[in-house]
Amino acid sequence: MDPDAVAKAFVEHYYTTFDANRAGLANLYQDGSMLTFEGQKIQGSQSIVAKLTSLPFQQCQHSITTVDCQPSGAGGMLVFVSGTLQLAGEQHALKFSQVIIFSLTSLFISIF
Repeated sequence: MDPDAVAKAFVEHYYTTFDANRAGLANLYQDGSMLTFEGQKIQGSQSIVAKLTSLPFQQCQHSITTVDCQPSGAGGMLVFVSGTLQLAGEQHALKFSQVIIFSLTSLFISIF
């Protein structure tokens, strides 16, 4: 298993789903999963998807610049993603970075 290929495939799937149907991200999270968003900690699939679907924009397009990953014990992986986010109707794209930690049992994500 090539960790870089796994990370890139996951990132592509995650952001394609986020841009098209945020509610479709629910199957990527479990009850033990956590999302940290601007200092707020949100745990569990339902709570995370509720947060993501409540963001104050309907349409967006992520453009990924970097996907860096490394093994993180017990078969897990740490992935750092950076890029831009273009919101519908906005002239300028926003920069974003995100850290994703895969584990055998949960997915933890921090958005900066």
